[in-house]
Amino acid sequence: MLTVRRTDNSIVGRWWWTIDRWSLLAIVLLIGLGVVLALAASPAVADRLGLGSFHFVKRQLVFALLALALLGFASFLSPTGIRRLGILGFAVAVTALAVTTFIGVEVNGARRWLEIGGFVLQPSEFIKPVLVVLVATILVTGPQRPKLSTFALTIVPLGVVITLLLMQPDVGTAVLVVMVWLTQLFVAGLPLIWVAAIGLVGAMGAVVAYLTLPHVASRVDRFLDPAVGDSFQIETAREAFLHGGVLGRGPGEGVLKNVLPDAHTDFIFAVAGEEFGLITGLLLLGLFAFVVLRCLSRALQATSAFVMLAATGLVVQFGLQAVINIGVNLDLMPTKGMTLPFISYGGSSLIGMALVIGMVLALTRLRVGEGGAIDVETPPAIAADARLTVGRRYSFGGIAP
Repeated sequence: MLTVRRTDNSIVGRWWWTIDRWSLLAIVLLIGLGVVLALAASPAVADRLGLGSFHFVKRQLVFALLALALLGFASFLSPTGIRRLGILGFAVAVTALAVTTFIGVEVNGARRWLEIGGFVLQPSEFIKPVLVVLVATILVTGPQRPKLSTFALTIVPLGVVITLLLMQPDVGTAVLVVMVWLTQLFVAGLPLIWVAAIGLVGAMGAVVAYLTLPHVASRVDRFLDPAVGDSFQIETAREAFLHGGVLGRGPGEGVLKNVLPDAHTDFIFAVAGEEFGLITGLLLLGLFAFVVLRCLSRALQATSAFVMLAATGLVVQFGLQAVINIGVNLDLMPTKGMTLPFISYGGSSLIGMALVIGMVLALTRLRVGEGGAIDVETPPAIAADARLTVGRRYSFGGIAP
């Protein structure tokens, strides 16, 4: 059996003893459950499309391996490496997003996918994490206590991204991006009155979207009154949970996935509810909650402002996306076409979320040398003693950038 000693000062040894292994384990479990649920939900969809029964399962396995590789690579990066990746990644991702808006593959009236060499990518999945890192970088390059001018500067990249997303259109992702951005500003010290004011502007924007975008109005109307339009997917998902009960019908015994159009993507949680029941649904919720709460706890203990802001934004993005998907499946909010992290089928979603968590794990590694945080360059034997100093509370003005 391969073991890593605490005295191992190699790159892998330092990585192993400084990374949050419990969060890593939870993510690996989520990826594994995603493959299992793809095996349960996707054959019916593949058969309807005239593909091989395990077409999506095989692809999900490949995506899962690529995601694990990217997650592992990103988790080795230093905070400086994360900054550079965010800046360079934003330039590449925003270019891809702009190109997609004009020449992307159109599906149901939306251009969200870009075909490159036979592969179909969704750039919006990659713009989300790098925007978070870029915003955190902007916030820490100004004064220790950011002024309103520093906060306003973050509106520039946000505005570019929101404009491109609404041109596709992809309102759900745009809303998610704004919510994460607001969270970062709040953590950085923006007065609550300004957060509320920006939230009010956002609410007014939502009303405008409802009045000007027919597909948004249709989804909201169907949520408020299912009788006004086609609510087949939501009604079928709700029925799946009722069929599943506490223990579920059993693996492969679900029937509603045979008629649910997006059973392997947006509504895979409903398939889990029918075949594996309430207990499995709660297990998934527990894993998501565990990762969010544990990573947030470590992020908020950071003595680096950049680490705190970037990690918090990335974790909130991960958690909000899970909440939105599950809320839609349970008919608690209008449909948004958002995947369940690590569970829904899709290469762009899986790899993009692996980048999110990989960066979170890298940023929340224990460090020494930054006012009490534990440094990955410090030998594990020294780092073990230094952990006693971690966990102190700091004001934002006392945190190093």
